[in-house]
Parts: sequence; C-alpha cells; structure tokens
Amino acid sequence: MDIAVASAGLILIAPLFGAIAALIKIASPGPVFFRQDRVGYFGKVFTLYKFRTMHVNADPSLHRRHLASLISAESTGGPGSCGTPMQKLDGDNDPRIIPFGKLLRRSCLDELPQLINVLRGEMSLVGPRPPIPYEVEEYSRWHTARFDAVPGMTGLWQVSGKNRLSFREMVLLDIRYSRERSLWLDALILLLTPLVVVTQIRDGLARAKPEAKGVAENA
Repeated sequence: MDIAVASAGLILIAPLFGAIAALIKIASPGPVFFRQDRVGYFGKVFTLYKFRTMHVNADPSLHRRHLASLISAESTGGPGSCGTPMQKLDGDNDPRIIPFGKLLRRSCLDELPQLINVLRGEMSLVGPRPPIPYEVEEYSRWHTARFDAVPGMTGLWQVSGKNRLSFREMVLLDIRYSRERSLWLDALILLLTPLVVVTQIRDGLARAKPEAKGVAENA
C-alpha cells in the first residue's frame, strides 16, 4: 500500500509540486526542499524531505529549547499531569518563516515530499512522527518505544488531537499504535487525516481573524 499510494501520489500531484516550488522560489531565495536528519525505525537516522517554509540557515536553537521545555514539563509534572500542549513555533511574528510558509504548514502541503521517504522505505504512510536527533537526546528510556514502528506521514497522534495534546500523550499514542497496528487501523487513520487537515486550516483562519482585526484597530 505504501509503494502504490506513494507512487500514484507523486505522479498525480506533480503539477502541485511545481506550483509550490515556484511559490517558494518567489517568496525566498534558496532551495525548494528542506532536508533534515530524523530518527526512525529502531532508532536509525535518515534524511527527511519537506518543502522549505523557513529562511535558509534559520537558527534551530529556539525550536530545540521549545522541545526540551515540552519534554521537561512532562517529566516533572505530578501524578495525572498531562503536560503542556505541543504547539508549534509558527506564530505570525516568527521571523524564520517565509511568506506563505504558514499556509503550507497549516495545510500540511509542506510534508508532501515525504512521499519520497515512503518510496525509499524510510517512512510509511501511517506511523509515529519521526523526531529530530536533538529531541531524542531529551528522551527517557520509555520514550524510545516510539521507534518500534516505522515513522509515518500521518498517525494516531495526528488524528487524535495533535498539537492540543502533550508530549506524553503523543508518546503513549505512538506506543499504542505500534502494539495495535493493522491494515484496518491504518485505513481509518488515512480516512480521518483529510478531515483533521481541514479542521486545522479552519482553526488557523479563525485565530488569524482576531489578530488581523487587532492590527487594523491599532493602525
């Protein structure tokens, strides 16, 4: 299923790939694709592909500190603590993001090149989110159970609340998926993913309206 869907997808959306590539080139000088080391199945490091949504040579230290704080909040919380929701650092005032980059992120279009990773066998259509190596440096031992399944473009975490959930909840969902995975579960997650993306875009637009209104009132 991975090979068939990834192959067909890359062929069918080739015009969309071209349009996004042109948009990125117009918005910001630099490469179209963003390559980043990620940790995958059984802890093996591979190169993940995405459309670039940040300026070239953007400083990763802010993101690294953000992830460390989320993981630290989970480990220091009391009994029954769910931790801090895993919100992304992609606010309107983030200078690292290129024009139209936020739209590509909200719509998940920036992740389409990961179909290449699926064809290469480094990822699956469904599975845990592959973490960055500096994130893994902050892991406790039980967190590494996330690597018992091949990482995916979408997964149980994404369709169960995604950034509204804490790091601990994400890890527990990934472990649950690795233990219960089946063709039917994968099919359900794939069917739910477009609905989650639409909801994510809608929520993003809803948040942007009050922000835009506030800017207009202060002008």
